[in-house]
Amino acid sequence: MDRALAAREYASHLTDADLRLLAPAAPGAAGGDGAWLRGDPAALLRRLEDPGTFGTVLGEGRGAGRGEGPGGWAVQASPFLIFALLVQRAETDLASAAHVPERTGPRQRVPLVDAPALRDFLADTARRLFLAELLASFTRVASGRYRVRVAGRARTRRFSELDPVRLAGLLDAVPEAERPGVYRRLGDVSLFLTGVFPDYVTARALGPVDAGRLLRAAGLTGPQRERLAAGPAIELLEHLGARWYRTACELTPVRTARLAVADDVAGRFRQARRVLNHLADRYLLAAGQPWFSPPGS
Repeated sequence: MDRALAAREYASHLTDADLRLLAPAAPGAAGGDGAWLRGDPAALLRRLEDPGTFGTVLGEGRGAGRGEGPGGWAVQASPFLIFALLVQRAETDLASAAHVPERTGPRQRVPLVDAPALRDFLADTARRLFLAELLASFTRVASGRYRVRVAGRARTRRFSELDPVRLAGLLDAVPEAERPGVYRRLGDVSLFLTGVFPDYVTARALGPVDAGRLLRAAGLTGPQRERLAAGPAIELLEHLGARWYRTACELTPVRTARLAVADDVAGRFRQARRVLNHLADRYLLAAGQPWFSPPGS
C-alpha cells in the first residue's frame, strides 16, 4: 500500500469531530471545521504525523487516558484517531531509544537492543495504519454462537474474537469462501493478545489442550508442532499469527493492498508485537483509565 492510498484510508476512518480536532493548527485551514482535510488526505496525513498533534489532541502527559486532553478536558476523538496518534507517538518515543523492554515472564522485563528494528517497522505509513486499525477493531469484540455437526449430531458452540481457540472452531463451520476472513481475524487476535496483554498470554491464555487444538487447526505436524507446543505461549501465538495472516492472503482470490500489508506484517510479526507492547505499557493500559480490559475480566 503506497503512502497516497494509506492517506485516503486514514481519511475514511476519521469522523467529522476528529477533523475538527485536527484542523486548528493545519496550514491553510478555512473556517476551522476541518472538513477540507477529508478532501486532502496528504495534508491530513502530514497533520497526523506532526509531533505537535499528539499534545494538541490528547495532552502531553505520558498516561493520557481515554479521551483526556490537556488539563483533563475530555476530547471528542474517535478510538481510531486516538490509536493513530498513539502509534505515531510510538515512532517518536523510539526514535532515540537504545533498547526496549522485553518480557521474560509475567511482569518480568529485560532490555533488548532491537529498537532499530521497531523504528524500521514504524517508518512505513501502511504498517502504522495497520496497527491503528487493529487496535480500533478490538474496542468492540464480536461473540456469538454457531452450529456444527459432530458425529452426525448438530451441536451449538460459542466463539469470541478474544479467544483464538474458539475462533479457530469457526473454520469447521463457515463456507470455504469465508475462511480467509476467519484466518485474518485469527492473525489479528494473536497480534492483539501478544501485543497488548503479553502477561495474560504468558500466564493464562493457553494450556496444553488449547495449544494442541490451535496447532491442529493450523495444520502443523511433526517436530515443529512439538517444539511450539512445548515452548512459550507468546512464541506459539507469534508463529501462528504470522501463519494465519499468510494463509488469509493465500486463500483470498483477489490480492488487495490491505492483504499485501497483512502479508508484510506477517513477516515482521515480532516487531509489530513489540511495538504494541510499548504502547500497552506506556499508554493503552495506563493506571486509572486503561483502554482495554484483560480477556475474561
